[in-house]
Amino acid sequence: MSDKIRLGIIGVGQIGKHHIKRYQSIPEAEIVAVADVREDEAQRVAQEFGIPYVYTDYRDLLDREDITSVDVCLHNRLHRPVTVDALQAGKNVYCEKPMSWTYQEAKVMRDTARATGRMLHIQLSTLYAPTTRAAKRLIDEGHLGELYYAKASHYRRRGRPFVDGYGTQAFVNTSTSGGGALLDMAVYHISRILYLLGNPEVLTVSGSTYQKLDNMYPDRREISKYNVEELGMAVIRLAGGVTFFMEEAWAIHSERLENDYLYGSKGGLRLDPLYYYTTLGDVEMDGSFDVEGTDWRWHQCDPTTAYYDDSQAHWIAAQLGRVPLLDTAGIALNTAFITEGIYISGHLGHEVSAQDIEQAAPGLGRV
Repeated sequence: MSDKIRLGIIGVGQIGKHHIKRYQSIPEAEIVAVADVREDEAQRVAQEFGIPYVYTDYRDLLDREDITSVDVCLHNRLHRPVTVDALQAGKNVYCEKPMSWTYQEAKVMRDTARATGRMLHIQLSTLYAPTTRAAKRLIDEGHLGELYYAKASHYRRRGRPFVDGYGTQAFVNTSTSGGGALLDMAVYHISRILYLLGNPEVLTVSGSTYQKLDNMYPDRREISKYNVEELGMAVIRLAGGVTFFMEEAWAIHSERLENDYLYGSKGGLRLDPLYYYTTLGDVEMDGSFDVEGTDWRWHQCDPTTAYYDDSQAHWIAAQLGRVPLLDTAGIALNTAFITEGIYISGHLGHEVSAQDIEQAAPGLGRV
């Protein structure tokens, strides 16, 4: 087996540049070509990072037999068509989050990977945080007992892309993004909870979305045609009797909230920083963990730990056969099922079942 993975990058915008920089720090990754419809920017990026080949049509990149893996760094509504084309061209595919803007398109991506026998990996950075890895070990060893409740609450005070100064207008228009805070940020926190719970089946979703704040610069509102949610929340019932409550805000009149929680019959966890809550000797206890020291020791004693430091390091190592690939496609697909359910439930005004989500028109409530 080769000791290098030869890559093509499709899309050299903000995310594409970030991915390129990370690959250049991984010795086993070699970027052969980039593709972008903006030829001038593609040429500039290729020159800056020493990438030999540039294409304006990603299909020309896919025709290269010396490229075995591609990284899709495009707007959300382009993930499905480009990923499917790449998988059918025989490439392994790494795709930026969210998996796609609808559950139905995400399912096509997963099904195509299975049909072609290619690897599909979705960028879910929260799965690789040291606190996540430590929490997974505590859960797997039974220290929480039977899990029955999870919560993810994340607020920005005023952090909407573009209209509040960060990113481009493509983040806040359904024609490119397909959604707002749920697809941009909530997917990170939903996927982490699902991963720690073992990715259980979704039974029902009761959710709402809002775009209410009027503290938006008029020129930026007009330029962006801002039409996505700034706040989304839901109660999700999962198989195994687990209830999951989540809320995600790009902007809200509140203090910042930034944490994920899991509760079990023997103990509870807060993830950032990692705290354990339980009762010992009939005395309530709050316990902290030396995650930094533990992570250092794991790195010294188990060389494979480094392959779980981040999504791209894991992706390269998995393709080289050094570690099994985490099922990010399965987790991201279930995450898309939940976000789809939130949009549908908010649009219809009532709780929806898994069957309702499966049978709904793609993008219901957003198109």
